[in-house]
Amino acid sequence: MTSEEFNKKYSAYLEERFYGLDIDHPEVVDYLDKEFEKEIGENPEFQFSQIKMKFGSSRVYTTSDKSSEWETEIDRIFRK
Repeated sequence: MTSEEFNKKYSAYLEERFYGLDIDHPEVVDYLDKEFEKEIGENPEFQFSQIKMKFGSSRVYTTSDKSSEWETEIDRIFRK
């Protein structure tokens, strides 16, 4: 899945006026797809606005308490 496909899949959870996932790395997209499935099951009110790389590390802007955990894993994937 590409980041564009990811954003379409989760468009119901994407906050208005935001672009969503802007990292087109297959392992990152796959990881976030699995995490979003779990999050939506636990938190139907979940929303996200931006997921991007900034100054060499990831930034995840969501309503989830797991955002920093996701940033850590995305950064780990990029350090491989």
